[in-house]
Amino acid sequence: MSVTGILLATAIVGATGCLIGFFLCFSSEKFKVEVDERETGILEVLPGNNCGGCGYAGCSGLAAAIVKGEAPVNQCPVGGDPVAAKIGEIMGVSADAGTKMMAFVKCAGTCEQAKDKYEYTGVPSCKALAGVPGGGPKACSFGCLGFGDCVSACPFDAIHIVDGIAKVDKDACKACGKCVDACPRGMIELVPYPVRKTVAVACKNEHKGKAVMDVCQAGCIGCGLCEKNCPKDAIHVENNIAYINQEKCVGCTICAQKCPKKVISVIEK
Repeated sequence: MSVTGILLATAIVGATGCLIGFFLCFSSEKFKVEVDERETGILEVLPGNNCGGCGYAGCSGLAAAIVKGEAPVNQCPVGGDPVAAKIGEIMGVSADAGTKMMAFVKCAGTCEQAKDKYEYTGVPSCKALAGVPGGGPKACSFGCLGFGDCVSACPFDAIHIVDGIAKVDKDACKACGKCVDACPRGMIELVPYPVRKTVAVACKNEHKGKAVMDVCQAGCIGCGLCEKNCPKDAIHVENNIAYINQEKCVGCTICAQKCPKKVISVIEK
């Protein structure tokens, strides 16, 4: 190829590059989306875990929702009140202190307490057991399966399998709800972090007393003693299992003291 041809090709390529660059610059200005400065500020304040515990697709989704007025300034469960206060300053509103929450596993059926129907050697996954006849090796069809789908889902290393069931480290838990969604049996719920004491029922078995005892020695038998002795009408037996209304509960622990099977857990600060 001659020198003239090389120079001509170079000129064409350069001119094409310039035209493309000009077009991109023009397009970026023409079609750019204005970002509210408050959204950027909120995003800098948020923890950046992108755990989804707020109900939005990551921290950027929450920041946009707060600016639009679609979410409150205290929506982030990981940041808690300190982050809510900073976001409140950015938005020019007061951040009411919310109730700090934690995850709680509704099962006390440890290896010693709960019976097994057979020895399982399949995939170590709670979700995988959903398709296994009988729902898995555990005799209690309501109990924690103990294969740790919740452990894998937790981004804060706040839940572990101990003696066959999931246990939550209340101080490491950020109440993001990932473990709640991961449990195929709905064994995990969010309860108030103890200001003094929080009580929660560590059982989900809805069968009657004898049937419960046949599969687990740590199950609720639906006797109703907790309900009869609660001074705040905060606990009731429904479908043979005790349920606590955490909004009414004052943490007096009388229900736990009266429970003959000791399945009402007392979580202390």
